[in-house]
Amino acid sequence: MKIPLTGALVVLAIAVSAVAPGCAKREAPAPGSAATSPGGGWVSLFNGRNLEGWIPKFAGRPLGENYRNTFRVENGVLRVSYDGYDKFDGEFGHLFYKEPFGRYALRIEYRFVGAQTPGGPSWGFRNSGVMIHSQSPESMGLAQSFPVSIEVQFLGGDGPEERPTANLCTPGTNVVMAGELVTRHCTNSTSPTFRGDGWVTVEVEVDGSGTIRHVVGGRTVLEYEKPQLDPADADGARLVGAGGLLLDRGYIALQAESHPLEFRRVEIKLVR
Repeated sequence: MKIPLTGALVVLAIAVSAVAPGCAKREAPAPGSAATSPGGGWVSLFNGRNLEGWIPKFAGRPLGENYRNTFRVENGVLRVSYDGYDKFDGEFGHLFYKEPFGRYALRIEYRFVGAQTPGGPSWGFRNSGVMIHSQSPESMGLAQSFPVSIEVQFLGGDGPEERPTANLCTPGTNVVMAGELVTRHCTNSTSPTFRGDGWVTVEVEVDGSGTIRHVVGGRTVLEYEKPQLDPADADGARLVGAGGLLLDRGYIALQAESHPLEFRRVEIKLVR
């Protein structure tokens, strides 16, 4: 059995709130080097015009290839679109911001739209997320479907059944909950279900490597700590180095898992 690690404090807080789909579009500020303004205000990582500053990586495709124009910017919105696909065949994609971060707050506004692409897995219905503490896109294998990372999972409602969002998934990683190492892949939060095509706002606060909290509507719905590489996972084991298992920084990546969605805000604020 693996022993929980100790390390510097990480606090991850997520606040999710539904926004009416008819709200006026916000003009995104021009992106800057967030690393140059610690303790300052929000800086947009998405310029509202194109994918400048972002790097796509799709399973089975070379780094930098935006397969079938899946990630695109239209009318100020960053879209994950599958209109160029006849059928989804495992082309899981991630759009990485160009530089890693360690201590920051992240604010994302997203919504699911339309129908899932034919061929997508059943669990991919209204399913996406943002990866934090991710490995670099350059270090991913050609056929690797998901980066080693901590995933803040976004889920949309599916009929009358409850389907919480702001869940945790751990590709190639583990976390500690209540003092015990948790090795299962996904853990549900206690958040409400968000149905329909309304905009949802997610805020993530990250401070190194320690406690992580998901907060929805001002209420903590999931809490864990000490995100770390999983040496029992082939991709995770490949990244274990002199620094040990504990993760205290990494890349941010937006997911494409077969269901169309849109992002109209991706902002960061560095913390001293």
